[in-house]
Amino acid sequence: MLARVLMTASAMIILALGLLHLVYTFWGPKLTPRDPALKAAMQTGAMVITRETTVWKAWIGFNASHSFGAILFGLIYGYLALAHPAFLFHSYFLLAVGLFLLVGYLFLGKLYWFSVPFTGIVMASACYIAALIATVAQAA
Repeated sequence: MLARVLMTASAMIILALGLLHLVYTFWGPKLTPRDPALKAAMQTGAMVITRETTVWKAWIGFNASHSFGAILFGLIYGYLALAHPAFLFHSYFLLAVGLFLLVGYLFLGKLYWFSVPFTGIVMASACYIAALIATVAQAA
C-alpha cells in the first residue's frame, strides 16, 4: 500500500508540472523572453537544420512536447499504481524506465531549469525511489 501511495504521489507531481508547463506554453507570458526584441528575433529567425520553421515555433513545439512527456508519465504511472499495482511493481522494465526518466529530468533540471521545477522533480524522484524501496522491503 505504501508503495502505491508513493508512486502515485510521484506521478501526480510530474503530471502537475507537465500540465502547468503546457498551460504556460500556450497561455500567458511565463515562457516568453523578457526582451521583446529577442522574441521578435525568434519569430523571424530560422534554424540551420531547416527554413521550414522559426526558432519561436520550434520553442513552442519543444515546450509542448516536453509537457506531453511529463503528462504521459504522470498518467501512465499514476494509473498503473492505482489500477494495476501488481503489474507495475513486478515489471522491472517499467520501474527502470520510470527511474531513468526521473534521473534524466533531475540532470536536466539541475543544469538548465530553475528552482521550482527542479524541486518538484526532486520530490517526485524521492517518492519514486521510496516506492521502489517499499516494494523491495515488502517482498523481503
